[in-house]
Order: sequence, then C-alpha cells, then structure tokens
Amino acid sequence: MGFRSSLVVCVTSFLLGSLFTHWTADSLTLWKSPVTDEHLWTAASYYSILANGPAELYYVLAVIVGIGAITILLSLRDGEAGNLMFDGGSIFLFGTTISMYLYSVVPVVFSSFTSLPTHKVMDPFPKSLRSATLDLASSNLICSVALTGVLALQAGRFWAETYDVDTEISESDSEESKQSRSRGKTPVPT
Repeated sequence: MGFRSSLVVCVTSFLLGSLFTHWTADSLTLWKSPVTDEHLWTAASYYSILANGPAELYYVLAVIVGIGAITILLSLRDGEAGNLMFDGGSIFLFGTTISMYLYSVVPVVFSSFTSLPTHKVMDPFPKSLRSATLDLASSNLICSVALTGVLALQAGRFWAETYDVDTEISESDSEESKQSRSRGKTPVPT
C-alpha cells in the first residue's frame, strides 16, 4: 500500500515538474499583461524546440504516465473505502490530465510548432499561431492543477490512513488500561 502511494506521488511529481518547465513560455502568455508579440515569439520558439525534440523523450514520458496510471488503477483492487474515494478522485484527475494532454496539447504542438516562420523578436506575431500559443498555456495550466489535485488526494489518503492507525492504537490502549483498572478492583481468590 505504501509503495503504490509513493509511486503515484513520484510519478505525479515528475509530471508536474515536466509541466513546470513550460512555465518559461506559459508565464509570458498567461500572467504578463499585455501579451506582446515578443512574449508570443518566445513561447512559440520554446514550443518549437519541444516539437522538434528527440522522439525518445516522448517515449520515456509515455512510459512514466503508463506506470502512474497502472499504479493508481491497481490501488482500486483493495476495495477499501479510502481507496475508492481517494484513488477514484486521483484516477479522475490523472485521466483528465492525460486526455487534456493528448487531445489539446500534443496535437497543437506538433501541428503548429514544428516549423516557425523566420522572424525577429519584434516582428508581428502571426494570428494563426496566437490562438494556438494561448491555448497551449491554458491547457498546461489545467493539467498542472489536475496533477496538483492528485497530490492533494494522495496526501489526504496518507493522513486518513495515519489517523485510522492512530485511532486504533489509542482505542486498544484505552481498552487495555480499562481492563487493568478493573482487574485491580476485582478480589483475587485465594
């Protein structure tokens, strides 16, 4: 049980870290106002580097995502209420992240950013790429929030399991102390 939770947390943290590397591009388009052509060119150049990266990186990412998904799904086999609640929510959020990434991020990166027009940083940004760049930033943010939810649910699961164990220990301790006090009052036959 602890190994599976640890693996889910590690995989989720790795995926969050890989999404946080996009912050260099996304912060310029989501959080800097006004969004200038210079910001958009910087973000588009970053996504162009990702689109033209080696395929092996994407295979490694796919394997890590698969490990995380299988681990969360295997946690449901226990059938405990805590697993159904925390891992069910984790599966939903993890699945949301995977579907968002596969249907909103990957196609846009590979269709729009494999080759950029030659430009200078101060050149006007093409309107066709503007929407794609802003959509990528929004999709990455949604994926990051969903994965943060997975971490929060796994932390909640850990806290609930720790609380249950502590409650069981304190209840057994209080029963033992009650029994020892009642034995002290009972006369021992001689």
